[in-house]
Amino acid sequence: MNFSVRYTAGARDDLVRLFQFLLDRARTVEDLDRAERALDAITSAIDHHLRRFPFACRKVDAGPFLRELVISFGHSGYVALFEIDGATTVTILAVRHQREDDYH
Repeated sequence: MNFSVRYTAGARDDLVRLFQFLLDRARTVEDLDRAERALDAITSAIDHHLRRFPFACRKVDAGPFLRELVISFGHSGYVALFEIDGATTVTILAVRHQREDDYH
């Protein structure tokens, strides 16, 4: 069984913010490629893991249906906060870099 994945407006804003952060610091073509690869890593991990195995991700203290997907990228990575909304849907609530203090 596959889950459908949807994004809140805040989560979509987070993806744009994270991508823009890398673009703003880009000095070379490789840096620009890294920004694109980071966005691809996030969306691919969400598509592959959460569509099939959302219950395999770590729980957040608030309850059994609020979870986090850890996404490796380079020396650190990203974390996607999501909620399992029943038997067929997962909602991405926020995405942050692992070195950020908390979700925005």
